[in-house]
Amino acid sequence: MESYDLAILLAKALDSKKAGGLKVLKTEGLTTLADYFVICTATSNTQIKAMSDACEEAAEKNGERAHHIEGHRGGTWLLMDFSSVVVHVFTDEARKFYDLERLWSDAEEIDIAKALGE
Repeated sequence: MESYDLAILLAKALDSKKAGGLKVLKTEGLTTLADYFVICTATSNTQIKAMSDACEEAAEKNGERAHHIEGHRGGTWLLMDFSSVVVHVFTDEARKFYDLERLWSDAEEIDIAKALGE
């Protein structure tokens, strides 16, 4: 699966679990970490877990697997590494603290409204 398609698939999975502030940033050419970052906000640990499960399920149905999943013990953030796409799920406070949008301000923000049916 192409990295763009995977990023959109994961964004849809997050959207299905009511992700807040959902963004897809194209980081290809800016870093070797990933081609895309998918960033969103969750309101609780339960929602973070549901989002993680939805991403894993959607990816596995399409032959993809997370290579690494990391989460802070406090339950304020989750990182899912799919190699070409990295998913970041934060609580509102953690998202403001890490401020990935500012750190990766050179990245192109992908318009996902059409893909999400908005």
